[in-house]
Amino acid sequence: MPPSHASTADSKPSGASGGVQSLERAFDLLERMADAGGEVGLSELSASSGLPLPTIHRLMRTLVVCGYVRQQPNRRYALGPRLIRLGESASRLLGTWARPYLQRLVEETGETANMALLDGDEIVYVAQVPSKHSMRMFTEVGRRVLPHSTGVGKALLADTPADEVRALLARTGMPAATEKTITTPEGFLDALELVRRAGYAVDDNEQEIGVRCLAVSVPNSPTSAAISISGPAGRVTESATERIVPILQQVAKELSDALASNGTSG
Repeated sequence: MPPSHASTADSKPSGASGGVQSLERAFDLLERMADAGGEVGLSELSASSGLPLPTIHRLMRTLVVCGYVRQQPNRRYALGPRLIRLGESASRLLGTWARPYLQRLVEETGETANMALLDGDEIVYVAQVPSKHSMRMFTEVGRRVLPHSTGVGKALLADTPADEVRALLARTGMPAATEKTITTPEGFLDALELVRRAGYAVDDNEQEIGVRCLAVSVPNSPTSAAISISGPAGRVTESATERIVPILQQVAKELSDALASNGTSG
């Protein structure tokens, strides 16, 4: 780790938040890199952040030494491998925080409840509470799936610009998990429009025949997250959907509020 320089302007407390300005700036740069796809040049960061190049160069050099950023042979900067460990730990904690809310979903809907994140181009399940029914759905925590065949995938991508969705689908392909899986970009974009109108997403036998899932995104989550319930199609019917969706939406809001309040007192 490089020595700290408490006397530099970057290390002064930030009046707006009471934090340390250099830390706020460094994390802002990391988030801008993530938004740009993980690799950027210094001039791009300067243009988007409004910070002068010398300041960005100094911050990036520190992040490189710490392993959170690496410099590419083309002189551009990419997110570094140490962030992977932080992300994996944070995902596990997010799943832990979500479990009481998922438990409530199970109690109020009777079906298995899940939480999933968008990790790159894939959906990863980070938490699950199983239904008490003898016939129930089970998805292994840590399992990765493609977004086009899942309710959580639709919920997570519903507000993503169409060109970004097309690019993601081009990278992953759209293999058919069942005969009901959506396998064309236009079909998937139409499905996302339905999600935006309805306020929830449905996986209707698209990942597994005989299984229906209902999903909503967690609003204002620090990372793209969605919660869902899944169960046999014979139980998760249209009439059940009318009852379950408001519960899903309410629990998602409460989880969002809890995540927003975590760690903000001090």
